[in-house]
Amino acid sequence: MIKKLLFASICACLGYISSASAQQMLKLDSLPKIHNNIFINTDTVAVPAVSENPLTMGQNFIYKLRLDSITKTVPLPYNEYVQQYIDIYAKRKDMFGKMIGLSSYYFPIFDKALKDYNIPQEIKYLTIVESQMNPHAISRVGATGIWQFMFGTGKAYGLKMDNFVDERKDPIQASYAAAAYFRDAFEELGDWLLAIAAYNCGKGNVNRAIDKAGSRDFWVIRQFLPKETRNYVPAFIAAVYVMNYSGKHQITAHAPGMFLKTDTVQTTRFVSLSTLAKVLNIDEAAIMALNPSYKKKIVNGTDDEPKRIVMPKLRDIDYAGIYDVLNNQEVDVNMKVVAASTDDARDLRKKKNKSITTSSVVYHKVTSGQSLTAVADKYGVEVQDLRVWNGLKSKTLVPGQRLKIYAKNRMPLKAPSSFLSYKVKTGDTLSEIAEKFDGATVQSIRRDNHLSKSGLQVGMILKISKG
Repeated sequence: MIKKLLFASICACLGYISSASAQQMLKLDSLPKIHNNIFINTDTVAVPAVSENPLTMGQNFIYKLRLDSITKTVPLPYNEYVQQYIDIYAKRKDMFGKMIGLSSYYFPIFDKALKDYNIPQEIKYLTIVESQMNPHAISRVGATGIWQFMFGTGKAYGLKMDNFVDERKDPIQASYAAAAYFRDAFEELGDWLLAIAAYNCGKGNVNRAIDKAGSRDFWVIRQFLPKETRNYVPAFIAAVYVMNYSGKHQITAHAPGMFLKTDTVQTTRFVSLSTLAKVLNIDEAAIMALNPSYKKKIVNGTDDEPKRIVMPKLRDIDYAGIYDVLNNQEVDVNMKVVAASTDDARDLRKKKNKSITTSSVVYHKVTSGQSLTAVADKYGVEVQDLRVWNGLKSKTLVPGQRLKIYAKNRMPLKAPSSFLSYKVKTGDTLSEIAEKFDGATVQSIRRDNHLSKSGLQVGMILKISKG
């Protein structure tokens, strides 16, 4: 009997020790890869598909703990939506290796612009979701550059687009424009996650979602936002996580392939970047990577508008050659600056509404094999106009389809004064109003109407400068 009691006591002790050891193991950041381990999946080589990866206690604890540890000003909550994108991004080791490499060049640029506008530094990670830090990225709807500005929004925030330059592709100029947008969005919405959502779908859409949900919590209004925007914020949070915990997922930095140490000069002359590259004895692609906004590989500086040139850190032997290129060499190019046409369908609709059709609408019946380009050429109109007039989502045409075409002999409406009036409607924002009027910017509307804040009141009459 005594032997049986002794044996039972020993078994109980061993069970307690085993349980305590198991609990201690669960506190560790990295758990053994046991087949039936339900607490955390540490296999970052082949993450299970999202639909087969339900939340577990271990995942919740570890990822939430990590996100909490890097949270500063912008909230970084953990939930199943964020987990889905962590799973996706953690598998993209090559992509995030490149992001870490590029961040060594671009993040200091973003940080300075955001700091100057008192915007949280975490916002810089949006450039990964937006463009993968590619200044030449262009979305299917025309959003362009590292910060993916639409044509109208870029103009509203002071970015210039003409036949020589597209400042949406300028990392410095676009970063300041993005910082200004976030200043206005946060001032109006009062929440950083809502401001981030607004950057994707516009402040008007966010305000309408707030009204429908009766809440200012992103996760509550999420269901009322456009589909892309619902996932935009979780993707941002996941990008912040992976960039800060890349080592936990065996992601290593790639070389950025750019000169990290640079010098900057301002020029009031037209300068060939190709000639500059030869003088510096570097590849033309290398100088273009530092100056991605110049369309013709020519910097179009003038006395009224000096332009920036970014170059690799200069050596003593470079100065004479650089001076000659900047001051003595002429560029054989037509120096006339022509404002760029919009690549935004919304602006095209606006142009249509601002004009008067002096002849009746023409209808065209599509024939077999006919393309939108062929129809546009036949009537002397733009393909994008055809798409807007007819609500076409693609360029594909069907034989027999009827297309509405407006004649080109349209006369612009004449305004009697230097200002136009605009009555503020429900859901309007300053940036959206600025996009409605050529030459108007958020800053000019604020100035002309003595607005200290971006908040607007329904029914307010605004003066809009005609530029």
